[in-house]
Amino acid sequence: MEAMKIDLLIHSASQVCVVPGHDGPQRGGRLGDLGIIENGAVAVADGRILETGPSADLRARYTAETTIDAHGRCLTPGFVDPHTHLPWAGDRAHEFEMRLGGATYMEIMAAGGGIMSTVYQTRAASLEQLVVQNLPRLARMLAHGTTSAEAKTGYGLEKAAELKQLDAIWQLNQRQPIELAATFLPAHAVPEEWSGRTDDYVQHIITELLPAGADWMRRRQTTLFCDVFCEAGVFDVAQTRRIFTRAAELGCRLKVHADEFEGLGGTKLAVELGAVSADHLVKTPDADIAALGQGNTVAVGLPGTPFGLGHSEYTPAKAILAAGGALALATDLNPGTTWCESMQMVMALACRYMGLTQAQALAAATLNSAHAIGRGDEIGSLEPGKQADILILDVADYRQLGYRYGTNLVKMVIKQGSVVSKQ
Repeated sequence: MEAMKIDLLIHSASQVCVVPGHDGPQRGGRLGDLGIIENGAVAVADGRILETGPSADLRARYTAETTIDAHGRCLTPGFVDPHTHLPWAGDRAHEFEMRLGGATYMEIMAAGGGIMSTVYQTRAASLEQLVVQNLPRLARMLAHGTTSAEAKTGYGLEKAAELKQLDAIWQLNQRQPIELAATFLPAHAVPEEWSGRTDDYVQHIITELLPAGADWMRRRQTTLFCDVFCEAGVFDVAQTRRIFTRAAELGCRLKVHADEFEGLGGTKLAVELGAVSADHLVKTPDADIAALGQGNTVAVGLPGTPFGLGHSEYTPAKAILAAGGALALATDLNPGTTWCESMQMVMALACRYMGLTQAQALAAATLNSAHAIGRGDEIGSLEPGKQADILILDVADYRQLGYRYGTNLVKMVIKQGSVVSKQ
Protein backbone atom coordinates (compact mmCIF):
# COMPACT_ATOMS: atom_id res chain seq x y z
CA MET A 1 0.00 0.00 0.00
CA GLU A 2 1.32 3.43 -0.95
CA ALA A 3 2.20 5.71 1.96
CA MET A 4 -0.18 8.59 2.61
CA LYS A 5 1.28 12.09 2.21
CA ILE A 6 0.79 14.32 5.26
CA ASP A 7 2.12 17.66 6.49
CA LEU A 8 4.19 16.64 9.51
CA LEU A 9 5.51 13.44 11.05
CA ILE A 10 7.35 13.46 14.37
CA HIS A 11 8.97 10.10 15.11
CA SER A 12 11.41 8.32 17.41
CA ALA A 13 10.06 9.87 20.61
CA SER A 14 10.94 8.02 23.80
CA GLN A 15 7.42 8.71 25.02
CA VAL A 16 4.35 10.22 23.37
CA CYS A 17 2.11 11.37 26.22
CA VAL A 18 -1.33 11.37 24.61
CA VAL A 19 -3.25 12.37 27.80
CA PRO A 20 -6.54 10.79 26.68
CA GLY A 21 -9.76 12.59 27.47
CA HIS A 22 -12.37 11.68 24.87
CA ASP A 23 -15.12 11.77 27.53
CA GLY A 24 -14.13 15.04 29.24
CA PRO A 25 -11.53 16.07 31.83
CA GLN A 26 -9.76 13.46 33.91
CA ARG A 27 -11.66 13.36 37.20
CA GLY A 28 -10.80 11.97 40.62
CA GLY A 29 -8.55 8.92 40.65
CA ARG A 30 -8.28 8.90 36.87
CA LEU A 31 -6.16 12.06 36.87
CA GLY A 32 -2.71 11.18 35.56
CA ASP A 33 -3.67 8.82 32.73
CA LEU A 34 -1.08 9.79 30.11
CA GLY A 35 -1.71 7.04 27.53
CA ILE A 36 2.05 6.76 26.91
CA ILE A 37 3.28 5.33 23.60
CA GLU A 38 6.93 4.27 23.80
CA ASN A 39 9.15 4.87 20.75
CA GLY A 40 6.16 6.78 19.48
CA ALA A 41 5.25 9.05 16.61
CA VAL A 42 2.63 11.69 15.79
CA ALA A 43 1.16 12.27 12.34
CA VAL A 44 -0.25 15.74 11.57
CA ALA A 45 -2.42 16.94 8.69
CA ASP A 46 -4.04 20.35 8.24
CA GLY A 47 -2.85 21.50 11.65
CA ARG A 48 -4.51 18.61 13.50
CA ILE A 49 -3.47 15.31 15.00
CA LEU A 50 -4.15 12.56 12.46
CA GLU A 51 -2.76 9.60 14.39
CA THR A 52 -0.40 8.61 17.18
CA GLY A 53 1.30 5.22 17.44
CA PRO A 54 4.58 3.34 17.34
CA SER A 55 7.20 5.00 15.16
CA ALA A 56 7.69 1.95 12.96
CA ASP A 57 3.99 1.79 12.13
CA LEU A 58 3.52 5.49 11.33
CA ARG A 59 6.76 5.78 9.35
CA ALA A 60 5.58 2.88 7.17
CA ARG A 61 2.14 4.40 6.68
CA TYR A 62 2.96 8.06 6.04
CA THR A 63 5.36 10.30 4.15
CA ALA A 64 5.47 13.92 5.26
CA GLU A 65 6.25 17.35 3.87
CA THR A 66 8.19 17.90 7.12
CA THR A 67 9.70 15.12 9.22
CA ILE A 68 11.12 15.70 12.71
CA ASP A 69 13.28 13.09 14.41
CA ALA A 70 12.68 13.48 18.15
CA HIS A 71 15.92 11.59 18.87
CA GLY A 72 14.53 9.83 21.92
CA ARG A 73 12.92 12.89 23.49
CA CYS A 74 9.49 13.01 25.14
CA LEU A 75 6.41 14.51 23.43
CA THR A 76 3.51 16.05 25.36
CA PRO A 77 0.55 18.26 24.51
CA GLY A 78 1.17 22.00 24.71
CA PHE A 79 0.48 23.47 28.14
CA VAL A 80 -2.77 25.37 28.62
CA ASP A 81 -2.73 28.22 31.17
CA PRO A 82 -6.38 28.84 32.14
CA HIS A 83 -5.90 31.76 34.55
CA THR A 84 -3.69 34.77 33.83
CA HIS A 85 -4.11 38.49 34.39
CA LEU A 86 -2.58 39.51 31.07
CA PRO A 87 -2.56 42.23 29.89
CA TRP A 88 -1.36 44.90 32.30
CA ALA A 89 1.00 47.87 32.33
CA GLY A 90 3.94 48.50 34.65
CA ASP A 91 5.12 46.44 37.61
CA ARG A 92 5.05 46.43 41.41
CA ALA A 93 8.57 45.35 42.30
CA HIS A 94 8.75 48.07 44.95
CA GLU A 95 5.76 46.50 46.72
CA PHE A 96 7.54 43.17 46.91
CA GLU A 97 10.45 44.98 48.53
CA MET A 98 8.01 46.57 51.02
CA ARG A 99 6.51 43.16 51.79
CA LEU A 100 9.98 41.72 52.41
CA GLY A 101 10.51 44.60 54.82
CA GLY A 102 7.45 43.55 56.80
CA ALA A 103 4.71 45.75 55.33
CA THR A 104 1.26 44.23 55.33
CA TYR A 105 -1.07 44.16 52.34
CA MET A 106 -3.23 46.90 53.92
CA GLU A 107 -0.18 49.07 54.64
CA ILE A 108 0.87 48.73 51.01
CA MET A 109 -2.65 49.68 49.92
CA ALA A 110 -2.59 52.74 52.20
CA ALA A 111 0.68 53.79 50.61
CA GLY A 112 -0.97 53.83 47.17
CA GLY A 113 -0.02 50.28 46.18
CA GLY A 114 -1.92 47.08 45.56
CA ILE A 115 -4.21 46.43 42.66
CA MET A 116 -5.06 50.12 42.21
CA SER A 117 -1.41 50.81 41.43
CA THR A 118 -1.68 48.50 38.41
CA VAL A 119 -5.11 49.93 37.58
CA TYR A 120 -3.68 53.46 37.36
CA GLN A 121 -0.75 52.30 35.21
CA THR A 122 -3.03 50.31 32.91
CA ARG A 123 -5.53 53.14 32.58
CA ALA A 124 -2.68 55.51 31.65
CA ALA A 125 -1.20 53.21 28.98
CA SER A 126 -2.28 53.49 25.36
CA LEU A 127 -3.60 50.42 23.58
CA GLU A 128 -0.34 50.02 21.66
CA GLN A 129 1.72 50.42 24.83
CA LEU A 130 -0.39 47.72 26.47
CA VAL A 131 0.18 45.38 23.55
CA VAL A 132 3.93 46.07 23.33
CA GLN A 133 4.48 45.53 27.07
CA ASN A 134 2.71 42.16 27.02
CA LEU A 135 4.16 40.61 23.86
CA PRO A 136 7.46 39.69 25.59
CA ARG A 137 5.55 38.06 28.45
CA LEU A 138 3.68 35.89 26.00
CA ALA A 139 6.93 35.06 24.18
CA ARG A 140 8.40 33.75 27.44
CA MET A 141 5.24 31.74 28.11
CA LEU A 142 5.49 30.21 24.64
CA ALA A 143 9.16 29.33 25.03
CA HIS A 144 8.27 27.47 28.24
CA GLY A 145 5.57 25.46 26.46
CA THR A 146 2.29 27.36 26.85
CA THR A 147 0.33 27.13 23.59
CA SER A 148 -3.08 28.38 24.79
CA ALA A 149 -4.01 30.68 27.67
CA GLU A 150 -6.75 32.72 29.24
CA ALA A 151 -6.33 36.51 29.53
CA LYS A 152 -8.39 38.80 31.78
CA THR A 153 -9.38 42.40 32.03
CA GLY A 154 -9.77 43.71 35.59
CA TYR A 155 -7.04 46.34 35.66
CA GLY A 156 -9.31 48.97 34.14
CA LEU A 157 -12.34 48.92 36.45
CA GLU A 158 -14.09 51.52 34.31
CA LYS A 159 -15.63 51.13 30.88
CA ALA A 160 -13.03 52.68 28.57
CA ALA A 161 -10.07 50.97 30.27
CA GLU A 162 -11.82 47.57 30.50
CA LEU A 163 -12.66 47.72 26.79
CA LYS A 164 -9.07 48.78 26.05
CA GLN A 165 -7.87 45.64 27.81
CA LEU A 166 -10.27 43.55 25.70
CA ASP A 167 -8.91 45.22 22.57
CA ALA A 168 -5.37 44.49 23.75
CA ILE A 169 -6.25 40.82 24.27
CA TRP A 170 -7.71 40.73 20.76
CA GLN A 171 -4.58 42.26 19.21
CA LEU A 172 -2.25 40.05 21.25
CA ASN A 173 -4.14 37.04 20.01
CA GLN A 174 -3.43 38.12 16.43
CA ARG A 175 0.21 39.08 16.88
CA GLN A 176 1.77 35.97 18.44
CA PRO A 177 1.18 32.19 18.43
CA ILE A 178 -0.49 31.56 21.81
CA GLU A 179 -4.27 31.38 21.45
CA LEU A 180 -5.97 33.59 24.05
CA ALA A 181 -9.40 33.08 25.59
CA ALA A 182 -10.74 36.44 26.80
CA THR A 183 -12.30 36.97 30.23
CA PHE A 184 -14.17 40.13 31.31
CA LEU A 185 -13.35 40.95 34.94
CA PRO A 186 -14.63 44.40 35.96
CA ALA A 187 -15.53 42.71 39.28
CA HIS A 188 -11.86 42.25 40.15
CA ALA A 189 -11.95 44.89 42.90
CA VAL A 190 -13.94 47.93 43.96
CA PRO A 191 -12.14 50.94 42.43
CA GLU A 192 -11.26 53.85 44.68
CA GLU A 193 -13.86 56.10 43.10
CA TRP A 194 -16.53 53.64 44.33
CA SER A 195 -14.95 53.07 47.76
CA GLY A 196 -17.57 52.31 50.40
CA ARG A 197 -20.26 51.83 47.73
CA THR A 198 -19.76 48.23 46.66
CA ASP A 199 -23.46 47.61 45.96
CA ASP A 200 -23.56 50.71 43.76
CA TYR A 201 -20.50 49.48 41.86
CA VAL A 202 -22.14 46.07 41.40
CA GLN A 203 -25.17 47.80 39.92
CA HIS A 204 -22.85 49.81 37.66
CA ILE A 205 -21.24 46.56 36.48
CA ILE A 206 -24.67 45.08 35.75
CA THR A 207 -26.15 48.08 33.96
CA GLU A 208 -23.10 49.63 32.25
CA LEU A 209 -20.02 47.43 32.11
CA LEU A 210 -21.48 44.02 31.31
CA PRO A 211 -23.59 45.37 28.42
CA ALA A 212 -20.45 47.10 27.07
CA GLY A 213 -18.55 43.82 27.27
CA ALA A 214 -21.41 41.97 25.59
CA ASP A 215 -21.47 44.54 22.79
CA TRP A 216 -17.71 44.06 22.31
CA MET A 217 -18.28 40.30 22.21
CA ARG A 218 -20.95 40.64 19.51
CA ARG A 219 -18.84 43.00 17.41
CA ARG A 220 -15.86 40.63 17.57
CA GLN A 221 -18.09 37.59 16.99
CA THR A 222 -16.44 35.76 19.85
CA THR A 223 -17.32 34.46 23.31
CA LEU A 224 -16.34 36.07 26.60
CA PHE A 225 -16.01 34.57 30.03
CA CYS A 226 -17.19 36.71 32.93
CA ASP A 227 -15.26 36.41 36.18
CA VAL A 228 -15.87 37.75 39.70
CA PHE A 229 -13.49 37.95 42.66
CA CYS A 230 -15.83 36.39 45.24
CA GLU A 231 -13.89 37.04 48.42
CA ALA A 232 -14.20 38.72 51.82
CA GLY A 233 -13.78 42.47 51.42
CA VAL A 234 -14.39 42.31 47.66
CA PHE A 235 -17.67 40.80 46.34
CA ASP A 236 -19.85 38.53 48.45
CA VAL A 237 -21.87 35.54 47.21
CA ALA A 238 -25.08 37.52 46.73
CA GLN A 239 -23.29 40.21 44.71
CA THR A 240 -21.49 37.55 42.69
CA ARG A 241 -24.80 35.85 41.90
CA ARG A 242 -26.27 39.15 40.66
CA ILE A 243 -23.30 39.76 38.35
CA PHE A 244 -23.26 36.20 37.05
CA THR A 245 -27.01 36.14 36.41
CA ARG A 246 -26.77 39.22 34.20
CA ALA A 247 -23.58 38.02 32.49
CA ALA A 248 -25.21 34.72 31.59
CA GLU A 249 -28.25 36.56 30.21
CA LEU A 250 -25.87 38.50 27.95
CA GLY A 251 -24.27 35.31 26.62
CA CYS A 252 -21.10 35.12 28.70
CA ARG A 253 -19.72 31.90 30.13
CA LEU A 254 -18.73 32.01 33.80
CA LYS A 255 -15.51 31.65 35.83
CA VAL A 256 -14.92 32.65 39.46
CA HIS A 257 -12.11 33.61 41.82
CA ALA A 258 -13.08 31.91 45.10
CA ASP A 259 -11.80 30.74 48.47
CA GLU A 260 -8.37 32.37 48.22
CA PHE A 261 -8.53 33.79 51.75
CA GLU A 262 -11.96 32.76 53.06
CA GLY A 263 -14.48 30.14 52.00
CA LEU A 264 -17.65 32.13 51.35
CA GLY A 265 -19.49 29.63 49.17
CA GLY A 266 -18.33 30.99 45.83
CA THR A 267 -17.26 27.57 44.59
CA LYS A 268 -20.65 26.01 45.36
CA LEU A 269 -22.31 28.94 43.57
CA ALA A 270 -20.08 28.37 40.56
CA VAL A 271 -21.12 24.71 40.37
CA GLU A 272 -24.79 25.65 40.78
CA LEU A 273 -24.62 28.17 37.92
CA GLY A 274 -22.60 25.88 35.63
CA ALA A 275 -19.39 27.93 35.66
CA VAL A 276 -16.60 26.52 33.54
CA SER A 277 -14.09 26.87 36.38
CA ALA A 278 -13.61 27.92 40.00
CA ASP A 279 -10.10 29.20 40.65
CA HIS A 280 -7.74 29.58 43.66
CA LEU A 281 -9.65 27.29 46.08
CA VAL A 282 -7.33 27.41 49.07
CA LYS A 283 -9.94 27.79 51.86
CA THR A 284 -12.65 25.78 50.13
CA PRO A 285 -15.28 24.37 52.55
CA ASP A 286 -16.02 20.65 52.53
CA ALA A 287 -19.52 21.20 51.11
CA ASP A 288 -18.04 23.11 48.17
CA ILE A 289 -15.47 20.38 47.55
CA ALA A 290 -18.28 17.84 47.50
CA ALA A 291 -20.15 20.02 44.98
CA LEU A 292 -17.13 19.97 42.65
CA GLY A 293 -17.39 16.19 42.59
CA GLN A 294 -21.03 16.38 41.52
CA GLY A 295 -20.84 19.17 38.95
CA ASN A 296 -18.95 19.99 35.77
CA THR A 297 -17.00 23.00 37.08
CA VAL A 298 -13.22 22.50 36.88
CA ALA A 299 -11.24 23.34 40.02
CA VAL A 300 -8.16 25.38 39.09
CA GLY A 301 -5.24 25.39 41.50
CA LEU A 302 -2.83 28.34 41.37
CA PRO A 303 0.13 27.23 43.51
CA GLY A 304 2.26 30.14 42.36
CA THR A 305 0.04 32.54 44.32
CA PRO A 306 0.53 31.24 47.87
CA PHE A 307 4.18 30.63 46.96
CA GLY A 308 4.50 34.23 45.76
CA LEU A 309 2.86 35.52 48.93
CA GLY A 310 4.92 33.30 51.20
CA HIS A 311 1.81 31.49 52.47
CA SER A 312 1.74 27.88 53.64
CA GLU A 313 -1.73 26.74 52.49
CA TYR A 314 -2.42 25.48 48.97
CA THR A 315 -5.37 24.11 47.02
CA PRO A 316 -6.51 20.84 48.70
CA ALA A 317 -5.95 18.77 45.57
CA LYS A 318 -6.25 15.37 47.22
CA ALA A 319 -9.61 16.22 48.78
CA ILE A 320 -10.92 17.55 45.46
CA LEU A 321 -9.81 14.39 43.66
CA ALA A 322 -11.20 12.16 46.42
CA ALA A 323 -14.57 13.86 45.88
CA GLY A 324 -14.38 13.04 42.16
CA GLY A 325 -13.58 16.57 41.03
CA ALA A 326 -11.65 17.66 37.94
CA LEU A 327 -8.46 19.56 38.81
CA ALA A 328 -6.46 21.90 36.55
CA LEU A 329 -3.41 24.10 37.07
CA ALA A 330 -2.65 27.69 36.07
CA THR A 331 -0.03 30.37 36.72
CA ASP A 332 -2.24 33.28 37.90
CA LEU A 333 0.37 35.41 36.11
CA ASN A 334 0.02 38.95 37.49
CA PRO A 335 2.27 41.80 38.64
CA GLY A 336 1.25 41.79 42.30
CA THR A 337 1.44 38.29 43.75
CA THR A 338 2.95 35.86 41.23
CA TRP A 339 4.80 37.04 38.14
CA CYS A 340 5.36 33.51 36.82
CA GLU A 341 5.26 32.80 33.08
CA SER A 342 6.16 29.10 33.31
CA MET A 343 3.63 26.29 33.62
CA GLN A 344 6.65 24.05 34.29
CA MET A 345 7.27 25.95 37.53
CA VAL A 346 3.59 25.66 38.43
CA MET A 347 3.78 21.89 37.95
CA ALA A 348 6.84 21.72 40.21
CA LEU A 349 4.99 23.65 42.92
CA ALA A 350 1.89 21.47 42.52
CA CYS A 351 3.94 18.33 43.03
CA ARG A 352 5.51 19.68 46.22
CA TYR A 353 2.69 21.62 47.86
CA MET A 354 -0.50 20.12 46.40
CA GLY A 355 0.71 16.53 46.54
CA LEU A 356 0.34 15.72 42.84
CA THR A 357 2.44 13.17 40.99
CA GLN A 358 4.22 14.29 37.82
CA ALA A 359 1.62 12.45 35.73
CA GLN A 360 -1.25 14.16 37.55
CA ALA A 361 0.41 17.56 37.19
CA LEU A 362 0.93 17.02 33.44
CA ALA A 363 -2.71 16.02 32.87
CA ALA A 364 -3.86 18.96 35.02
CA ALA A 365 -1.71 21.39 33.01
CA THR A 366 -2.91 20.15 29.61
CA LEU A 367 -6.21 18.31 29.17
CA ASN A 368 -7.94 19.55 32.33
CA SER A 369 -6.67 23.11 31.83
CA ALA A 370 -8.12 23.03 28.33
CA HIS A 371 -11.49 22.15 29.83
CA ALA A 372 -11.06 25.06 32.29
CA ILE A 373 -11.31 27.44 29.30
CA GLY A 374 -14.03 25.43 27.59
CA ARG A 375 -11.76 24.04 24.88
CA GLY A 376 -11.17 20.48 25.97
CA ASP A 377 -12.62 19.16 22.72
CA GLU A 378 -10.02 21.08 20.68
CA ILE A 379 -6.76 21.19 22.64
CA GLY A 380 -5.01 19.68 25.66
CA SER A 381 -4.25 16.18 24.36
CA LEU A 382 -2.68 14.44 21.37
CA GLU A 383 -5.85 12.63 20.35
CA PRO A 384 -6.84 12.41 16.67
CA GLY A 385 -8.86 15.39 15.50
CA LYS A 386 -7.45 17.85 18.03
CA GLN A 387 -5.16 20.76 17.19
CA ALA A 388 -1.55 19.72 16.75
CA ASP A 389 -0.22 21.69 19.73
CA ILE A 390 2.84 19.62 20.67
CA LEU A 391 5.89 20.01 22.88
CA ILE A 392 9.15 18.19 22.28
CA LEU A 393 10.92 18.14 25.61
CA ASP A 394 14.70 18.09 25.90
CA VAL A 395 14.44 15.02 28.14
CA ALA A 396 13.43 11.40 27.54
CA ASP A 397 11.03 10.98 30.48
CA TYR A 398 7.97 13.13 31.32
CA ARG A 399 8.79 12.63 35.02
CA GLN A 400 11.53 15.26 34.66
CA LEU A 401 8.61 17.73 34.62
CA GLY A 402 7.78 18.59 38.21
CA TYR A 403 11.04 17.03 39.39
CA ARG A 404 13.21 19.76 37.89
CA TYR A 405 12.48 23.47 38.18
CA GLY A 406 14.12 26.81 37.51
CA THR A 407 15.09 25.68 34.01
CA ASN A 408 13.30 25.19 30.69
CA LEU A 409 12.84 21.58 29.62
CA VAL A 410 11.04 22.44 26.36
CA LYS A 411 13.14 21.93 23.22
CA MET A 412 10.53 22.75 20.58
CA VAL A 413 6.98 24.14 20.50
CA ILE A 414 4.62 23.21 17.67
CA LYS A 415 1.35 25.14 17.32
CA GLN A 416 -1.34 23.89 14.93
CA GLY A 417 1.28 21.79 13.16
CA SER A 418 3.91 24.55 12.74
CA VAL A 419 7.13 25.03 14.69
CA VAL A 420 6.81 28.33 16.57
CA SER A 421 9.66 28.11 19.11
CA LYS A 422 12.98 26.27 19.31
CA GLN A 423 15.61 26.30 22.06
